[in-house]
Amino acid sequence: MKLLVTGGAGYIGSHATRHLVEAGHTVTVYDNLSTGHAWAVGDAELVEADLADTRTLRATLASGYDGVLHFAAHTVVPESVSDPLKYYRNNTSSTLGLLQACVETGVRNFVFSSTAAVYGVPATMSVAEDAPLQPINPYGASKMMSERMLMDLGAASSLRYVSLRYFNVAGAAPDARLGQATPEATHLIKVACQAATGQRDGMEVFGTDYDTRDGTCERDYIHVEDLAAAHVRAVEHLAGAGRSQVLNCGYGRAYSVLEVIDAVKRISGVDFPVTVGSRREGDPPALMADARRIRETLSWEPRFDDLDEIVRHALAWEEKVVGGQQG
Repeated sequence: MKLLVTGGAGYIGSHATRHLVEAGHTVTVYDNLSTGHAWAVGDAELVEADLADTRTLRATLASGYDGVLHFAAHTVVPESVSDPLKYYRNNTSSTLGLLQACVETGVRNFVFSSTAAVYGVPATMSVAEDAPLQPINPYGASKMMSERMLMDLGAASSLRYVSLRYFNVAGAAPDARLGQATPEATHLIKVACQAATGQRDGMEVFGTDYDTRDGTCERDYIHVEDLAAAHVRAVEHLAGAGRSQVLNCGYGRAYSVLEVIDAVKRISGVDFPVTVGSRREGDPPALMADARRIRETLSWEPRFDDLDEIVRHALAWEEKVVGGQQG
């Protein structure tokens, strides 16, 4: 297929782009490089432009695409709380513009990068796709609105979609050729690995008084390589006349913040300083995927369902960064 990947120079998008190319698809990356890197797209064509640039977007799509995979978004929860309009403008309004351009240019298949943040604080720790959507921060709300637009457009047109609700993405390519190079990233495993490799003096835990096993937030961590593979499965599912779907992307296993930090210290052999701070606004206590539907629908089988392996790959990437070898 000929595919357009928005945000394909970013962390998750670049891994998915590589998987798509390796699966034999022709890929064009559309990215403004605000948080992505040109080197990360590999052999794929790169159009450097913003989604708000509707003229360039329509001109790009006018050459004819079999599908779009939409990663481009702002993703920092605390920032969304302090600057909500930035998130509604970039995440929701830009998705609206992209969908309009897809309709105008005849794109039939659409894979959307969504998030478990749409669930807010679910009634049960393990959450399935039919759970109520009650986001507690603007980031989750911006993605929920985009999902609703997709659902309504799918009902009113021939466009079919898969919304993939990510849980906590981490890790890097096993050979360390790609990893999370996002400036000022806030993801726990990356931050801990930066502390272990001397890029930070230490790290802070945000709240130890949650109603969880050890008082810190619990999350379901999914390896970025498994998530990238899920995107290939999703777009191929649509190309094979599969029906529209909403699918959780996780392993169905949760680890606490302290458990993750302990794993990074153990694997790195570095006992970096950890301080305790107050809770961050917008953080639910615990989130874990009921991931049965994605396995059944896409025949998706994770290869890296192991916290230690996720940490090892993330550490290898950060060591490469320290050595000035990224890119």
